[in-house]
Amino acid sequence: MQVTETLSEGLKRAFTVVVPAADIESRRASRLTDLSKTIQLPGFRPGKVPLPIVRQRYGKAVTAEVLEQSVNDATRQVLEERGLRPALQPKVDLANPEIETGPARDLEFKVELEVLPEITLPDFSGITLTRLKAEISPETVEQNLRQMAERNRELLDIPAEELGDRGAAKGEVLTVDYLGKIDDQPFPGGEGKDVDVEVGGDGFIAGFSEQIEGMKPGETRTIHVTFPEQYFNKDLAGKAASFEITAKRLRRPKVPELDDEFAQKLAFDNIGELRDFMQRRVQQEYDAMSRMRLKRELLDVLAEQATFAAPEGIVDREFEGIWQRLQADRDRGQLDEDDRNKDEDTLRTDYRAIADRRVRLGLLMAEIGRVNNIVVSPDELTRALRAEASRYAGHEAEMMELFRKYPQMTEGARGQVLEEKVVDYVLELAQVTEETVPLEKLTEEIPVPLQSARKAEASGQAAEQKAEGFGAAAAEQKEGSGESAAEPSGN
Repeated sequence: MQVTETLSEGLKRAFTVVVPAADIESRRASRLTDLSKTIQLPGFRPGKVPLPIVRQRYGKAVTAEVLEQSVNDATRQVLEERGLRPALQPKVDLANPEIETGPARDLEFKVELEVLPEITLPDFSGITLTRLKAEISPETVEQNLRQMAERNRELLDIPAEELGDRGAAKGEVLTVDYLGKIDDQPFPGGEGKDVDVEVGGDGFIAGFSEQIEGMKPGETRTIHVTFPEQYFNKDLAGKAASFEITAKRLRRPKVPELDDEFAQKLAFDNIGELRDFMQRRVQQEYDAMSRMRLKRELLDVLAEQATFAAPEGIVDREFEGIWQRLQADRDRGQLDEDDRNKDEDTLRTDYRAIADRRVRLGLLMAEIGRVNNIVVSPDELTRALRAEASRYAGHEAEMMELFRKYPQMTEGARGQVLEEKVVDYVLELAQVTEETVPLEKLTEEIPVPLQSARKAEASGQAAEQKAEGFGAAAAEQKEGSGESAAEPSGN
């Protein structure tokens, strides 16, 4: 095999490869011989079909198979001998793509690829971070218990003698039927039957629950509202609508007392046990917020140290994923405030930079995992898949079956677990100090230098688990097992 390097520029490589005709013919003859021993044709005993007939019948298919295998083997050999790790699947162009069954000729093809950059890992012990922590107060526990009691309230009919001539009052619950219209025409989703509405409460279009105040069971009233400009259904956004409402039943909510009886209804022995449970649960939420902030700050520090060049092909894919979400947000009228007055070229430049940042950070995270042999165990992956399946209530078994049938669906979960393990590894080596702060400090928005680097995450409301880098880490995990390409996810 003859290999000529034709390009070595940055991360780009190109080669011209020539596989001698003798090698092609040897592979083809061997494959045809093996085939003649197994095929069955009328008029011939099994395994006794003459080679010329086998070549006549199957020569083209066998030649195509041999050429493909030869290209794959030669490409793999070129990469292994030069120690190259491709960023994406190499591009291969045959000099003569025609499949011929005559005498074999030299197989000549070109290979073009981008390689993964050489990455020098930073000194993690030099990273200094502050973990913000908030301790739960007794008042917060009580507030959460009251909210739990609100969610478990009962609705009690108001006796007629108590109701008298008055109608529904604020805070009471009116059961209604309604029919919505725009320009005197009913619209999809604008009809409801036996719907409970808290008078003056949230959960409906502004003005809807307020205008039913004073209604009595059996009364019909027409109200007028305007859908918000940012309403999720763009066909209704900003439009004026009328609703014909028929009141059917009026009830008063009764919130249970925070006592042992209430706790026992929730399967606790007493209110003290429920209060302890609530304290632990809220503290876990605080700790999760603390972890999220610390992780975000760590990723920003690592991104600043990921100064190597990113493969353009991976950046292109990452950018396309971000851009599609941006366009979807724009179509829904939900474009970020900072982006609304920018022209398309500026937007593309800004988000291309974000894509490049995400890819570099992802590759750095992947390299940390590879060098330090950080892997995802089967048990860890199974737990992650079960957690993902639990998001589909009632369909957990079907989701687990899908994961089993389609292993590629598991890579997102694997990447998330791997990223968290890499983060834990770096945090163990970094200098992390703790600071107890008020809850307001813990939950306040990320400072601008951090937030601006995450505009891509805000676009499309991406889940926090899909933070920068996990896709690359997942793909690098595959690369380390012999598969090609470390490729950050655009999801």
